[in-house]
Order: sequence, then structure tokens, then C-alpha cells
Amino acid sequence: MSPRILLALPFSLCLAAPALADEITDTLQSAIEAYESGDVQYALEELDFARSKLLEMKTDALGAFLPEAPEGWTREVNDEANAAMTMMGGGVAAEADYVAPGGESYRIQMFADNPIVASMSAMITNAGAMGLKTDRIGRQKFAIQDDQTMGLIANRILIQVEGPDAETRKTLLEAMDFAAMASFGS
Repeated sequence: MSPRILLALPFSLCLAAPALADEITDTLQSAIEAYESGDVQYALEELDFARSKLLEMKTDALGAFLPEAPEGWTREVNDEANAAMTMMGGGVAAEADYVAPGGESYRIQMFADNPIVASMSAMITNAGAMGLKTDRIGRQKFAIQDDQTMGLIANRILIQVEGPDAETRKTLLEAMDFAAMASFGS
């Protein structure tokens, strides 16, 4: 076999293999085809569907930062946590409830890329001046108010932990990877 044929063989195999696609790229391609054929309404529907699938992916990625339940505890992830985000200005959310063996319950909520985050950031940043207790977990500052601990990661992800014991809330937060969370969605 000639050297030219040997060099061309890998390229021809790549061209012959079908392009790998997924539901999102297929839907985007369908939107383009609908647009090109003049069916603007269907193109919009396909774009909306692709956007919802992308938001599902982003929600799953945020939910991956929820810590596992401590030994002997249970954890229930709320799959519907993201549903209300559209009405609250967009973004994504993740939430889980944790129950200790004695029955105490805690909830971790995370909101990313949402106007709620911007409105809460001033409170968290100025928590001490507002008379709230503050704590630091790793390099992150958290405000403590009654049965809630709140922090802001990378100025775009709000974490709220609700539950009766501040030390237990801190333990749950310590199980989270804030450094990795800072690059969420990048």
C-alpha cells in the first residue's frame, strides 16, 4: 500500500463514521432546519426544548455539589427544586434534606446565577455590620442568623443551610467542595 493511501485512510474513516450526536445537538440542528424551511414557530419550540435540556444539565451539575449524608443519616434530593427558578428570574437551584438519626432535619439549598443571589450578597458581605454572626469555612465567609447559615461562592452561588444546630450546619458545609463549586458552569 502506498504511503499516500496509508495517510488518507484515517481521514476517510473519520468522514465515513457518523457524527456523534446527543439530544441537545439533534434538537439544535432541528431548530436550524425548521428556521431554514421557514417554520419559525417550530424553530422556537426546538430552541426552548434545547434550553430546558441545558438547564437540566446545569442543575444536575450544581446538585453534584450537595454533600452525601453523614454516617447514619438520610439524604433526600429534591428533584423539583429548579422548577420555580424561571418565575424567580432564572438560574438554577439544587436542594437536599438531611435527617439525623435522632430526627433533627437540615436542608441545604443552592442557587446559582439568579437575582436572589445578588440581593443576598450584600447581606452576607456586610453580615457583621448588620449584627449577624459570621463564620469562615475554608476561605468562604458565612452569615449565621437564627437557624440558618448562608454563604456566597464565587459571587454567584448562594448556599443556605437550615437546621437547629449551627455546628451541625457547619459540618455539612465543610463536606462541600467550594473550590470546585467556584468554577461551576465554566
